[in-house]
Amino acid sequence: MKKEYTFIDLFAGIGGFHYGLKKAGAKCVFASEIDKDARKTYEANFLKDGELSPLNFAGDITKISPQNIPDHDILCAGFPCQPFSQAGKKFGFNDTRGTLFFNVASIIKEKRPAAFFLENVRGILNHDNGKTFNVIQNTLLELGYTFHYKLIKASDFNLPQHRPRIYMVGFRSDIKDTFEFPPCLPLTKTMSWVFDGQECNKKIGFTLRVGGRGSKIDDRRNWEFYIVNNKITRIGIKEAKRMQGYPDNFVFPVSETQAMKQLGNSVAVTAIEAVANNIIDVLKKSK
Repeated sequence: MKKEYTFIDLFAGIGGFHYGLKKAGAKCVFASEIDKDARKTYEANFLKDGELSPLNFAGDITKISPQNIPDHDILCAGFPCQPFSQAGKKFGFNDTRGTLFFNVASIIKEKRPAAFFLENVRGILNHDNGKTFNVIQNTLLELGYTFHYKLIKASDFNLPQHRPRIYMVGFRSDIKDTFEFPPCLPLTKTMSWVFDGQECNKKIGFTLRVGGRGSKIDDRRNWEFYIVNNKITRIGIKEAKRMQGYPDNFVFPVSETQAMKQLGNSVAVTAIEAVANNIIDVLKKSK
């Protein structure tokens, strides 16, 4: 009988990890997300058809005992990036959000999943002269896991935005680790594709952001305006979904402001799926 690999989705947002792992053939058995508006979107897309039980969709992960989390093969977590990002004040582990990494570590220690898959902003690499990243790497190594990392852009996996992020993958010591990050895909989906085939002044779009909407097109902070068919055009939910790799039928039962914030917070689904496929390949070979 073919094994169905399972995963948990921590700091789940609107479910970018969920959607990517699902496309790779894995099943979600637990998720947590504290933001009430992101929860509405996650529920609308992943709980409606029994894909995940409401009983296994938690809020604040710090209130959940690791022992009460279901067994799983892969732990996924896009743990909060604000403490390490260019946009934040870079307090790192001095920021309470930064310490949420240690909640991830405590779950790994208790549940001993076969693999972990983490994502964060590229600023985490050099934060505090590299000390923050060293703590993360050493913590996971001490827990008995291997550790791989790579800077990956959304545009490396056929999504037309830059969005550089650090992807971290590791395997429990009894797993034969043959993991390699997947090769990049050719970019066939450009901003012209995002705008339904209309001519756009940029091939690869700006990285979607959480806030700061409304800067004019000639402002250096602009990330949402493009020249499409010679007209200044602002991206909306439809375009942002495509830039992140969500299907057009992905729903947002929230305001446009919240939806754009949630998309700016999300992971690039196509990149997640590609890495997840390689993680699952390692697990299949190892068994």
